[in-house]
Amino acid sequence: MEYTGSSYEGDYKNGRMEGKGKYAFPTDTKYEGEMKDGMFHGQGTLYFPNGSKYVAKWENGIAVDGKYTFADGLEFDEPEWLYCDGYDRRFFTEICDGLKPAGRSQLTNRIPPRDIPEGCYDTGDGFYNPNTRVIVDYNHKFLRNADDDEHAWIIRTCRKGWDEIVGYQAKPDV
Repeated sequence: MEYTGSSYEGDYKNGRMEGKGKYAFPTDTKYEGEMKDGMFHGQGTLYFPNGSKYVAKWENGIAVDGKYTFADGLEFDEPEWLYCDGYDRRFFTEICDGLKPAGRSQLTNRIPPRDIPEGCYDTGDGFYNPNTRVIVDYNHKFLRNADDDEHAWIIRTCRKGWDEIVGYQAKPDV
């Protein structure tokens, strides 16, 4: 595990991770639960660095039944997922705590929203610099390079780190 940057603390059987244990990935994602033959097997939870978690039943390293809960407590429920659909675009905190007064728009589900570096975009898991096409986490550690599709999606949909005039603009007198 020293080669991958991972660590394990827990039960072993025949030199393999088996029983209850805690497995830590180099990305700061952590698993706590049951293991069998070196794989997640039985009940276990993945804890993500952003505060979200995935509680699941695992079979031979594959999640067969589980529930994802976002850091703010919102639970993902696929058959009845109505959050941020075409009809209701409120953030989960707005659903729980009500809307802000007029003129105080809530830009993200995080209060206060993150400050985005100038020229960058907030991708939800970090910041994107369109010049270098690099996405870094919120601690400025490298996450990934954006391919053409992700680049286009970020430019089209994500919050920007700069002000931009939108709407009607009168043409200057010539």
